[in-house]
Amino acid sequence: MAGVLWKIGSQLIDVSQRGMLMGVLNVTPDSFSDGGEFFGIEPAVEHGLQMIEEGADIIDIGGESTRPGADAVSESEELERVVPVILKLRAAVPAVLISIDTSKANVARAALDAGAQIINDITGLRGDEKMMPLAAERGAGLIIMHMQGTPRTMQASPHYEDVVAEVRDFFRQQYARALECGIDPMTMAFDPGIGFGKTLDHNLELLGNLAHLRIENQPLVVGVSRKSFLARILGAAEPGIRLAPTVALTALLRERGANVLRVHDVKPNTAALRTAEALRANR
Repeated sequence: MAGVLWKIGSQLIDVSQRGMLMGVLNVTPDSFSDGGEFFGIEPAVEHGLQMIEEGADIIDIGGESTRPGADAVSESEELERVVPVILKLRAAVPAVLISIDTSKANVARAALDAGAQIINDITGLRGDEKMMPLAAERGAGLIIMHMQGTPRTMQASPHYEDVVAEVRDFFRQQYARALECGIDPMTMAFDPGIGFGKTLDHNLELLGNLAHLRIENQPLVVGVSRKSFLARILGAAEPGIRLAPTVALTALLRERGANVLRVHDVKPNTAALRTAEALRANR
């Protein structure tokens, strides 16, 4: 396969030989993974800096929980949560890539103004009609994710005739729509949305068929970190059991073609990613 390139602002990054780790920074009081541990400007910035030190290539900042059953928050509240954190991280580490995890165009715009370079939209550009024009105008890196339903409803009763084909078709449709809106195709990356309107079997089928999801040789972003389906596989309820399978999947999914891995625990996942890439380079 030819080099997989991702254009983020003025940078053109080859993610084919060296994948990227995206560190999750939830500036929310109700995240499924950290329970508001980093809610507040100073704790969030401190944790972001720690993830950068541990090897994160991108810090993905979100001010609205997207856990199953989560309620929406207002635009003003989301802005109050994320913009100060972006400003402080950008000032502290000018070279770091910052992603804004939002489906609201006005939040994305303010985040880009504050120093973010990537828009990570869980609605796949369907949640706000102003998002596509904004992405086209600003030339931001763009992550288009698949989700069936909304965070509040997505796990009620997910159904697909062929989950791999339907996610791939969604990517193709959104890619075509984005081109029509004037978005640079090189800025786009695609995320199958593991756990977002999918059963355990749907998740496993998507992860087992990543190669079939790639669109126009653009990057694949995958987030499995700490997700509940890992505990279901193991038949264990405690959240701590999810770390080991997350790290294992970072290595395995990199081998299967994932270019960007979205994780909470950066240090062990960095080790897994770089080890897998060392093996890839010498086989």
